[in-house]
Amino acid sequence: MSTQKPEIPAITIAAHDDTPYGQPSARATGGSHVRSPSDPNYLVPGGNASPTAGGRTSTDEPSSPTGSVSSVKFATSTALRNNNPNAASGAGSLSLLQPRSSNDQHLQQHGRQHSAGSFNSVEGTEPDHNSGGGGAAATKSTPTGGDLSTATSFTAATPTDQTQFSASDKKAKKGSKDDNDEKKGKKKKEKEKDNEGDDDEKENAKPVEIADVTDIGQFAFRPKQLAELAESKSLEALSDLGGMGKLLEGLGTDGQTGLSSHSLGAPSQDGEKSGGEGAFGVSLEERKRIYGINQMPATKSKSLLQLMWLALQDKVLGVAIIAAILIVVLVGSLNDWQKERQFRALNDKKDDRTVKVIRFGKEAQINIKDVVVGDLALMEPGEIIPCDGIFVSGHNVKCDESGATGESDAIKKFSFDDAWAEHQAKGKTKKDCYILSGSKVLEGAGSYVVVAVGERSFNGRILMALRKPVAATPLQEKLNHLAELIAKVGGACGLILFSALMIKFFVQLKTKPNRTSNAKAMSFVQILIISVTLVVVAVPEGLPLAVTLALAFATKRMTKENLLVRVLDSCETMANATVVCTDKTGTLTQNVMHVVAGSVGVHAKFVKNLKENVNRTENKDSANARKHTEDFPIEQDDINTVLPPALRVTFNEAIAVNSTAFEDVDPETGEVDFVGSKTETALLRFAKDSKWPSYRQTRANAQIVQLLPFDSERKYMGVIVRHGDKFRAYFKGASEILTKQCTRHVVVAQPDHPVTGGSEDDPIETTEITDLTKENIANTIIFYANQMLRTIAICYRDVDVWPPPGKGTDEVPLSELVHELTLIAITGIEDPLRPSVRDAIADAHHAGVTVKMCTGDNVLTARSIAAQCGIYSPGGIIMEGPVFRRLTDAERQEVVPHLQVLARSSPEDKQVLVETLMSQGEIVGVTGDGTNDGPALKEANVGFSMGIAGTEVAKEASDIILMDDNFASIVSAIIWGRCVNDSVRKFLQFQISVNITAVLITFVSAVASDEEESVLTAVQLLWINIIMDTFAALALATDPATRRLLDRKPDRKNAPLFTIEMGKMIIGQALYQTFIVLLLHFADLQFDQLPND
Repeated sequence: MSTQKPEIPAITIAAHDDTPYGQPSARATGGSHVRSPSDPNYLVPGGNASPTAGGRTSTDEPSSPTGSVSSVKFATSTALRNNNPNAASGAGSLSLLQPRSSNDQHLQQHGRQHSAGSFNSVEGTEPDHNSGGGGAAATKSTPTGGDLSTATSFTAATPTDQTQFSASDKKAKKGSKDDNDEKKGKKKKEKEKDNEGDDDEKENAKPVEIADVTDIGQFAFRPKQLAELAESKSLEALSDLGGMGKLLEGLGTDGQTGLSSHSLGAPSQDGEKSGGEGAFGVSLEERKRIYGINQMPATKSKSLLQLMWLALQDKVLGVAIIAAILIVVLVGSLNDWQKERQFRALNDKKDDRTVKVIRFGKEAQINIKDVVVGDLALMEPGEIIPCDGIFVSGHNVKCDESGATGESDAIKKFSFDDAWAEHQAKGKTKKDCYILSGSKVLEGAGSYVVVAVGERSFNGRILMALRKPVAATPLQEKLNHLAELIAKVGGACGLILFSALMIKFFVQLKTKPNRTSNAKAMSFVQILIISVTLVVVAVPEGLPLAVTLALAFATKRMTKENLLVRVLDSCETMANATVVCTDKTGTLTQNVMHVVAGSVGVHAKFVKNLKENVNRTENKDSANARKHTEDFPIEQDDINTVLPPALRVTFNEAIAVNSTAFEDVDPETGEVDFVGSKTETALLRFAKDSKWPSYRQTRANAQIVQLLPFDSERKYMGVIVRHGDKFRAYFKGASEILTKQCTRHVVVAQPDHPVTGGSEDDPIETTEITDLTKENIANTIIFYANQMLRTIAICYRDVDVWPPPGKGTDEVPLSELVHELTLIAITGIEDPLRPSVRDAIADAHHAGVTVKMCTGDNVLTARSIAAQCGIYSPGGIIMEGPVFRRLTDAERQEVVPHLQVLARSSPEDKQVLVETLMSQGEIVGVTGDGTNDGPALKEANVGFSMGIAGTEVAKEASDIILMDDNFASIVSAIIWGRCVNDSVRKFLQFQISVNITAVLITFVSAVASDEEESVLTAVQLLWINIIMDTFAALALATDPATRRLLDRKPDRKNAPLFTIEMGKMIIGQALYQTFIVLLLHFADLQFDQLPND
């Protein structure tokens, strides 16, 4: 079933006149602007949304994560990363929430959006495809002066709904352009209203509208206005509000001291600039009433009685006896209730964190639920932003918005003044001043003013849109069909038995005329009871109990194996999973950069886990190895055996001192880890693993004279340290640049003559770099680069005096120091595979489950990781997202079965891949950790989210949470799923055999009896039914899972519930038991007459 992609709401902007707050104002009749659906970040003059109006393009502003951009060619690598050479328009992350079928013509359009930090201009601006000659037009009048009364208000107009939030607009004149635009909007609204009922799912997929209030009191801006401001990332819109100064004034907060003591109900503080007038005097409760609190509305959890009632709707339970009903209801509902509480506790624990804010000039630490709009919040490295905001001030703040936008680049944040100045000067800007909820601070520190919280924030709106019901699983569908079939067969058997016995009853009215009326009545009641009992016996009432017990038992055990099951039935769905589409980072790899190879000096080539990664060293028979005979490989953990003590100290100091990374406790896991850039944390981790002195001790002992920060243009950084009466400069950076400035390299010992003595104060042995050595260094860099390792060179230089005579430290160009360097080492850094991934993927292949990797990395990196872990094999296809997106449906159907790696892919590409696989009858499991992975997680049969790296949106959209982010846990889910299926089939085989036997014995014995009595009475049949159902379910549904379950291929989705072997066993057992019982019943007299010895 396909669903149509909802259109992006148009935004109508109506400017107020200069009347004071709280008084109605007439709508201005100035020029109109239209926000283009193809690029909703920009206002284009005129009702037709001309792409070239005003000489500006759609790239004038930083782009919204929920918008979409088109590019006409791959001009740069950034354009290639956008993966959208031919798209006409897109709705971004929010539109991705719309589930779509593989027949949707828009599937080839890519909605992932670039960010301001990775911006690249494109040729031209995409025209407004949905304007319809004006569409839902937007009007705007230019504010006069700087008064806040001219603040802009927003109107959201969708094809099916239009809500006006400006009270003054109700008095607009009929002849104005606003009315014409309004009529056009109504026509479009009526036209699309006709198609409203075509698909019930359309309403469910609509993004959550931003709630607004009409009474904003002393404030200048409405909540919807501020929330849409952060979403659109429009500098023009912020400028129309009066810039940062007017924004802060309108919210009653100060850019330096935050909320005033008047606002918080505290005594006045010295040095406060703001008084208690206007918005500055509004109480905290009033601020929360208007703008809300930073807390998502709790999902309405089902009560225990509601879960009981849902369990009672089962078709099998409709005819079950009351004892089995109670057991099933209690076990099922209590298990579901417990899972609800467990997941709720997990979310509550994650939300129970604090954020630093500035209130009445003082720094305070408050719970994220207590953050309000207008708060001046502080950012630190590693922090997850809890709400939307606008950057105020700070130093070198970079955010990772990949969870929200899909962009892996770090986005540097600038103040509005800087961004607006560049926009005014150049007509466009790469600078971004918007802070998005859900993004992570990578570097720097700063402050931002909060403009949207809770369900109005960017992250909150996506969370609200993901709350949808869950579809039935394959096993549920098969059991429903079986229940209907058994009910029909059981009812037919009961009817046939009743008819046969009634015929016999009527015949006996003539053959036995002496029976009293009481005897005849009792005979009729006996016939009715035995017929009804036969129906009860025919139905396996213990089937839902067996399924529930098997699922409950499996989920309990899965929790111990780092699998938190949110949707109980997803366990049995994984039993027959045929394809798993997995991420790379964090799932196959450790999501932590490590030094995995390198060379100390020139000749010592160290490798992490050398025996498993022999390919990271040169082949002894290669031409390069024969040329450089002094090179030798060594296990990375044994590197200290070839390093003299003095060289170890220098190597450690070069890493620890020339770095800004530090060690801290991860608030989510509670473990101590390094925080900072990935390169620096990898080097510090390497030093720690090598058991060298801690970085804290090394930094404390070093006399740092000057820091030379990293520069992206020169691609290296440095630090100058005093060594006695001399100075030493350490450099770290791009190996291809620094090695060209090296004239010497350190000398290490040979493995057959390891270091046994020496002192840390000994001079470091070095030698000159010859032409042969230069060739060796260049080959080493190329060799590591071909394996997709990031190479970092570490060098040093000793100087006698610093700074040079007559110059200050800031007057000496860095280039004067970077020459005649001594090379210490070249390190190769990557995000290594998890230790258990190779075996887990081999187990999945052995079990008949195909593993496909979807990653945003480039083709070479994706191929390297896929080959290492066993996903990529000869004959497989590696394809990039843009190429995959341009395939026709027929081509995609042909390519997907052989596709093993999808590189440069977006969340939408992953969703298209999942839809294509499911259309081919595959049962698909998908992993995801980002906010825009939500659609693919919802679309798949089973969605796996990451418990550590996953966003709240991804967890909400998933069925199972991998608490350790490990692919090996997916294999455990397959094992337990097959265990559940096997338990249900074992019970079915046993139960159906018993039921067939009971029905045959009852039918034959009752018909053959002169008194219309079965060999088993109704009470005996019910007793047998209860014993067989309950105890068999307990015994067969709690079998433990074993790895032998991976020795068979998964069942297809349309495979029958009963296999041929099960059918043979059921028929054979039923006939055998029936024959023995009937033999003993009818031959009873003959057995009694046998002579005794």
